[in-house]
Amino acid sequence: MKSSVQPFNTRQKMLEADYEVYRYRDSYLSEVELHHHDFFEIYFFISGQVQYTIESRQYDLKPGDILLISPLELHQPMICPGGENYERVVLWVSRGCLAALSGEGSDLSACFDLNSPRHTNLLRLDAVTVRRLQDMADALIEEGNRRYFGWELNTRALLTRILVELNRRMQESPASFEVPDESSGIIAGVLRYINENFNNDISLDSLSEQFFVSKYHLSRDFKRLVGTSVYRYIIQKRLIMAKQKMLAGMSPTMVYCNCGFGDYANFYRAFCHEYGISPKKFCEDAARRGIREENPK
Repeated sequence: MKSSVQPFNTRQKMLEADYEVYRYRDSYLSEVELHHHDFFEIYFFISGQVQYTIESRQYDLKPGDILLISPLELHQPMICPGGENYERVVLWVSRGCLAALSGEGSDLSACFDLNSPRHTNLLRLDAVTVRRLQDMADALIEEGNRRYFGWELNTRALLTRILVELNRRMQESPASFEVPDESSGIIAGVLRYINENFNNDISLDSLSEQFFVSKYHLSRDFKRLVGTSVYRYIIQKRLIMAKQKMLAGMSPTMVYCNCGFGDYANFYRAFCHEYGISPKKFCEDAARRGIREENPK
């Protein structure tokens, strides 16, 4: 089965409560900015020439590759112009849907767990398994489009089967397919430090001293591997964590001092600029949609 192709939309926000799935094919696509989601993403790569960056990890994608991206991970595709059309299926799953589909002893979010020793963003599976997973993703699209009798039950079953398969494959200790880079170790350490100390005062100067590397080389390698500047990454990561805390019930007026912002005005401006809504409106929308993060990191 091959589902119909949909026009690409730069929207990075879910409109549905549970899941959304799209099949895209583009002959040309302008640069996609480094971004993150408030939901889980499963990305089936079909064709094209793409290098995908997730935090500091870079992957040269091959047809059939599957990427698993959690809400806390900043990511960005780099599409090479010319050649084959850039085709992929993108499946978004909300936190609430993933929790509802999970069973006792079967946490379907496990394949996205950043703390798991088996964790990887890229699964490169055998052709039969890839075809089966892509067929199920295409079937999800068709069920949602045609809405035959029992389509809600069928989409729930298909989504569950996809997630069970991915979690089983992740438990097999998959290989790592990251593009090697001599600077990746230092940058990975810098990212870990920022993620563990986002609520403290962090600057390029302090990171340079902490990791015994010049500001010039740190800035250059960080931009090359992560896709953005050190300053921009720190702001984005603080905003991500602020969203997690607000989803857990913390008020916007309390969040800023827990996430490294000097004052509420700075936090408010940064949040509105990044997401196009105020922190208060974000909380109201999350409450209306019943979105809640039980265990923010």
